Amino acid sequence: MLDERNSITVKKYTVRRKDHLLLSILSSVEEAVMGSSTKTFTFEEVAKHNHKKDCWIIIKGKAYDVTPFLDDHPGGDEVLVTATEKDATTDFEDIGHSDAAVEMMQTYFVGNVDTTSLPAAQVPNETLRPPAQAPAYNNQSSGFVKILQYLVPLLILGFAFALQYYGKKTKSTESEN
Repeated sequence: MLDERNSITVKKYTVRRKDHLLLSILSSVEEAVMGSSTKTFTFEEVAKHNHKKDCWIIIKGKAYDVTPFLDDHPGGDEVLVTATEKDATTDFEDIGHSDAAVEMMQTYFVGNVDTTSLPAAQVPNETLRPPAQAPAYNNQSSGFVKILQYLVPLLILGFAFALQYYGKKTKSTESEN
């Protein structure tokens, strides 16, 4: 709507899933009209939004207010709430979201995050140890075990034929006597 200063005012509405395309178009128009006045937040500012009534997540250095999407998220709202107060990029990428989901994220974009304010990952020393090597009998068979895998069935088959042959031979000698 045009006001007396000939500027465009775009009101934000809570929309349902089917209206995401319209909201995406509106936000693109708003961004083009307003210029690239994207706000930059610190990690601490974004981390304050960490509950169901106010939920922001950080993905690839961008902050998203996903509060209106909590009820519609296929994985449930708890997944998004647990992704707050940290950089959720790895969590987001590990799931393998569709292109439509990535496009839908733009509707919830609120600003960039100053990556220098992200806390360093504090990992306990125990998790830095390399994983223990699996025993040879589990996944990595030695050469001897591989040979046994072929040899044992052949020996069983040979033993069965020998019993069959020996059994027939002894029955025929018993019947002759």
